[in-house]
Amino acid sequence: MKKIARITTQKKHKNRYNIFLQTPDGDAYGFSVDEAILIEYRLSKGMELEDEMISILEQKDTLHKAYTLTIHFLSYRMRSEKEVSDYLQKKEVDGTHIDEIIKRLKREKWVDDQQFAQMFVRSRKNSSSKGPKMIRQELYEKGVDESKITSALEQYSVEEQKQKVEKLINKKLQSKSKDSHQKRIDQIKQNLMQKGFDSGVISMVIQEMDTTEDADREWEVLQLQGEKLLYKYQRKHSGFALKQKVMEGLYRKGFSFDMINQFIDQSLQDE
Repeated sequence: MKKIARITTQKKHKNRYNIFLQTPDGDAYGFSVDEAILIEYRLSKGMELEDEMISILEQKDTLHKAYTLTIHFLSYRMRSEKEVSDYLQKKEVDGTHIDEIIKRLKREKWVDDQQFAQMFVRSRKNSSSKGPKMIRQELYEKGVDESKITSALEQYSVEEQKQKVEKLINKKLQSKSKDSHQKRIDQIKQNLMQKGFDSGVISMVIQEMDTTEDADREWEVLQLQGEKLLYKYQRKHSGFALKQKVMEGLYRKGFSFDMINQFIDQSLQDE
């Protein structure tokens, strides 16, 4: 049995207290606790503590410090249960303490994966260019259950997806490019699929939009690409072989046969 000799407030942490115990050689530092532990166990000068109780107090304090650390972690933004667990593991918190902290956080509604998924989808939908598939993958990596993810994604309607896709397509088409119109459309489709949008939604939007090519711009780009191909192949080929090489190159770049033939007729009429 050990008796509390005195209790002092820590200089740097006013809500923490040092507990000094009586020993044959005088007062000696025993352990420290948070104010919440001090109040809960009504620790005071003269109180006698068994070694088992001191061990319990130290464990309680360790748990309380980990809990307080977690609350600070959650104060920046809402987190998934897995994110909290991963964070505590990195802080080398004991596994049993992690389980206890998670249970308490769920009781107190600090951690709620369904609410987290709902807020996450809403945030991504409103402030990013990501589609449902990418958002689903992000939530999966954060440890959210499939059923909760599916439920949260219901708020990302097909109509909203179409509006987002149309906006992204228009932005891409307005940017300068040295590629053919068809190649740009194909690149845009690929890019949107990488962002997590469904190919069916993308195709639907493209069909409804006026994405017809600008003939003057297309001809200008074709001439530029055609000249590059001529320069590349005319040193090794001539006549029919040269025409075939240039035509094949332009076709792979997405230009129409009519425009390709027009370029060939104008540029290689003497070959």
